[in-house]
This record gives sequence, structure tokens and C-alpha cells, in this order.
Amino acid sequence: MVTEGKPQRSVLSLAVPALAVLAAEPLYLLVDTAVVGHLGALSLAGLAIGGAIFAVTAILFNFLAYGTTGRAARWYGLGRRDAAVAEGVQASWLAVGIGVLVVVLIQILAGPLTRALAGGATPAQVAAEQWLRIAVLGAPFILLTLAGNGWMRGVQDTARPFRYVLFANGLSAALCPVLVYPVGLGLPGSAIANVVAQVVGGLLFIRALTRTGASLRPDRAILLAQLRVGRDLGVRTVVLQVCFLSAAGVAARMGVAQVGAHQIALQLFFFLALVLDAFAIAAQSLVGESLGAGRVEQARATAWRVTRYGAVGGLAAAAVLLAGSTVIPGIFTPDEAVLDQARAVWWWLALMQPLAGVVFALDGVLMGAGDVGFLRTLTLFAGLIGFLPLSLLAIPLDLGLGGVWAGLTLFIVLRLVGTAWRVHSGRWTIVGERA
Repeated sequence: MVTEGKPQRSVLSLAVPALAVLAAEPLYLLVDTAVVGHLGALSLAGLAIGGAIFAVTAILFNFLAYGTTGRAARWYGLGRRDAAVAEGVQASWLAVGIGVLVVVLIQILAGPLTRALAGGATPAQVAAEQWLRIAVLGAPFILLTLAGNGWMRGVQDTARPFRYVLFANGLSAALCPVLVYPVGLGLPGSAIANVVAQVVGGLLFIRALTRTGASLRPDRAILLAQLRVGRDLGVRTVVLQVCFLSAAGVAARMGVAQVGAHQIALQLFFFLALVLDAFAIAAQSLVGESLGAGRVEQARATAWRVTRYGAVGGLAAAAVLLAGSTVIPGIFTPDEAVLDQARAVWWWLALMQPLAGVVFALDGVLMGAGDVGFLRTLTLFAGLIGFLPLSLLAIPLDLGLGGVWAGLTLFIVLRLVGTAWRVHSGRWTIVGERA
């Protein structure tokens, strides 16, 4: 059944607040790093090791945001805001359950995990373990924030998540230097500030749920459906992480200059992916709403409109990278050997951006449609057939760091072909409440 409703929101009206939410986390992490960095190299190393382990939590369980958005958006398109909010309730139950499990596991494994990354029981490992045991206490609230972002994006409420995340991260940025220096807690003060902010953020999203008047009881059927989505998105996420870790391992075996240049390029790639992902979030909300309402042609039009935004955003990113090719790498390092290696991968990094912009937008379209099984399979194929072989062959074939980045580019190209074919085929346009 086709439902009529108010005019559809524009892509930019959803993408801009989403970008602000996405950017808040790396910005507060930069503040955290700067504060801890003034304690000395040991504390900074502890933060780096502990933070790398803890970051896996948000990465592995981001289906609580991305999976919930598409499901909630379908109900919203059907005019069933109550059912859309119910998706948020169940995602929040999952967040609490998974978060508590993460806390227990990290408390048990904090020592072995930090020793594995630090190469033994070093002073940096001791600092990392201390930080991690405190920081992980905020895990349930981080996951509650992901779930809250998910259902609110689904009902196209992007203003409140922005305010909540901005307030929580601003609190952390203000509290961190106070606890670290005047209070004298040092590195643990950084972890405590993070936990306080995460608790506040999670509670704000819980308050938003309770104010809807929705039932807060667990619903087994919805929980199982969300876990199925989480399984597919989780496999996709693991493949992505394996590919990036493998590439870093290959670069490390080439030499110090190569791994340094790879780190610079990869962090720029991640940052630009975060910016371009704002269009994917808008696509999830708008496509899910259209398909829920049975408006297939509107969903198709939105898909290609978001794709154009992604392409333009990617072209803009490429232009900035190319224009700044002699300046941007120097911001990160003065080392001539690293800069020379960075130049070897710069063209790969820049020229893949328009392709990546389209891929991220199409990912958002298919997530909004609930077509996550296809995305899982495509990512497996592109990673195992494209990225990994070419990256791993970079050393025996003497391809240098450019070979690693050629593998990443092939990964993007294969995903582009697969997602474009899928969207063009129309197999994703399942209407109504089915996802």
C-alpha cells in the first residue's frame, strides 16, 4: 500500500547534522590526545594502545546505529512512528546486553590484550591496561548512543542527536584537562572523563526514549530480527578491519618510511570516509521511509540523488588532495623519506575519492532498504578477491606502497560495480514493513 505523507526531507537537511555527529567523536579524541600528550610519551603510548583496543567496540557494534536506522525508517514511512520507536527500544536493550558483556570480557582480558599489542609487560602496557579497565565502563552507554542515533535518524530527528553528542563530547573535552592536571589523576583522569561523558550521552538518549511513551519491555521477535541485521553488518565490518590490518602489516614490513606514509594516507582516507558517510546516513533515512510507504519511484530517485551528492563530495575531496599534494603531507611529518613514500600513494588516495563517494552513498541506499545480506557478500568478495591478494603481493612483486593502495582502490572499484548493479537492478526495492 502506498501512503501519502508530508514532503520528503532534503538530503542535505539530514546529511549536515549527521556529519556534525560523526565529526564530534574524532574532534574530542584529538582533544583527549593533546591533553594526554603533555603528560609524556609513556602516557600517550598507553592511550594509543588502550584506545586501539577499545575502539573495536564501537566499530564491531555499529549495526546498532546503521541497522536500526533502516528498520525504523520503514515504519516511519508507513506512518507507524510507534513501531519505529520500538526498534529503538529493542536496539537499546541489545546495547545494554552487549555493553555489559564487553565490560566483563575486557576486565578479564585487559592484561593479555594490552600485552599482545605492547609486546610484553612494558611500562606502556601497564599504563594502557590501567586506562582500558576504566574506559571500558562506558561501553554500555556508547552502545546506547549508537542505538539512539539509529532510531532517531530513522524518524528523521537529526537535531536532538547532534545536541546530545555535542554536549557529551564537550563535557569530556572540558573535564579531561581538569582531572588530568589540577586534580592530578594523570592518564586515568582521561579515562574517567570519557566515561562520565559517555554515561551522560547514553542517559540523554534513554530519556528521549522514555519521553515517547513507548513500552520499554524487550520484544524477542524484534531483537532476533535486529541480531540478524547485526550478523550481516558485523561480518562486513570484520572483513573491512581484516583488510586494513593486513595492509598495515604489509606496509610495516616494507620499512619505517612506508608505514609512516601509509598511516598518514590511511587516516586521511578514514577522515574523508567519515565526511562522505553523512550522505549514506541521509540515504538510509530517506530510502527506508520511501520503501516503507510503498513509494518505489521516490526511493529510486533518492538513491540516484544521493549518489550524485556522493560523487560531487568525492570530486571535491580529490580536488583538495591534489591541490594540497605538496603541503598536506608536510603537516604530518617533516621526514623526507616518509614524504617521498606519501607522494607515491597520493594519486591513489586522491583519485579514488569520487569512486568512494559513490560507493558510500550506495551503501547507504542498500542499508536503508535492508539489503544488508548483499552488502555482506559483496564486501567479502571485494576484500578476498581484490584488496587482500594485491596488497599481500605488493612485497614479492616489488610493487611498493603503491601496490597496497592499488589493492585498496580495486576494493573500492569492485564494491562500486557491485552496488551500482544492485541499485540499478531494483532488487532492493521491497516495500512495506518487510526488510
